[in-house]
Amino acid sequence: MFRKVIFWTHLVTGVVSALVVLTMSFTGVMLTYERQILAWQTKSHYLPSEEQSTALPLEELFLIAKTENPELALSSLVMINDPGAPVVLRAGRSGSISLNPYTGEEMSEGSPALDNFFRTMTSFHRWFSITGENRSIARAITGACNLMFLFLILSGIYLWLPKLWKWSIFKTRLFFNHRVNNSKARDFNWHHVFGIWSAIPLAIIVATASVFSYGWANNLVYQAFGEAPPVRGPRGAPPSASNMDVMGSSFESQKQYLNMDQLFSRANDFITQQGGDWRQLSLSLPSETSSVAQFSIDQGNGGQPHLRHNLSLNRETGTVASWQPFNSQTPGRQARSIIRFLHTGEALGIWGQTIAGLVSLISLLMVWTGLALAYRRLIRPLFKKKRRSSISQSPVPSD
Repeated sequence: MFRKVIFWTHLVTGVVSALVVLTMSFTGVMLTYERQILAWQTKSHYLPSEEQSTALPLEELFLIAKTENPELALSSLVMINDPGAPVVLRAGRSGSISLNPYTGEEMSEGSPALDNFFRTMTSFHRWFSITGENRSIARAITGACNLMFLFLILSGIYLWLPKLWKWSIFKTRLFFNHRVNNSKARDFNWHHVFGIWSAIPLAIIVATASVFSYGWANNLVYQAFGEAPPVRGPRGAPPSASNMDVMGSSFESQKQYLNMDQLFSRANDFITQQGGDWRQLSLSLPSETSSVAQFSIDQGNGGQPHLRHNLSLNRETGTVASWQPFNSQTPGRQARSIIRFLHTGEALGIWGQTIAGLVSLISLLMVWTGLALAYRRLIRPLFKKKRRSSISQSPVPSD
């Protein structure tokens, strides 16, 4: 009886959530190698070696960006560990400027069409690209269907187990059966085989997504490690040239602060002393009153939080004010940071992304075969019943 209840709940849940799961799986496949594709596209605009000479001082690049874009409140300066890469000045999340480090001219950041494509895929993946007040409704739908998907995976594992534990039965659910001679048997075989081999990575991907959708799921991450969830304050106004403290102005002051190049050099030396290297080094442009310069160090692919660290330097002496490697964070904070990129597989590098993309592709097949099986069980019998009824009610011709 219990197995029957689980089966019908599994079937109904699958039919109800099928379309949303299908769209999330499809967009997930499209986003599999987003980071690598965008990085490849951006790198194609890097300067060739013959155009590289003596780099301009970072203060000069900052002043160029500030002068040519007075409407932007520049908040950070980003260096990429490649002599052909641009120096990027960012204004919060609202915009950025990429400058040629040798001439100060603005450089292309990549393909706008490619950026728009991935932005559209991400938006559709999260809330069907809906804007305005209805976005919260769309997000609630994707969140609920994601929980349904998690139930489908867990209940599917239970239903996959045969009533009789015999190897001959297990084998038909573990491996493809090339002797099936009809579509129903094929769909049944594929649904079981693809389902069991993808169950664990798919469960991880779907479970981590619930952390983004629900506050209680996010809190569970911290509570699992005996920590109190962080309390988020109200979101302030976005930075702008008019409402933000004058970022970077202290580099133009007469105080005896180290300049940007000196600070970057000290940060690079410190990282080398730690026995590591860096891919991207970001300086949060300090305000006039700040006594420290804060660096974010990324030693991974951009989606590996365990390879991100924070360093603060005294702006007058260049000595280390604080060093916060990833492992200095609380276990709950570490777990929450990793979950964000475990969902996409990026936390595990290219192989993790490949697995995430592959099981997303398998999800498309699971939806298709699941709907086909549901159709044969629920809809086709209705047509057969109606046909039998019409035949029985048809008049018998007289002799």
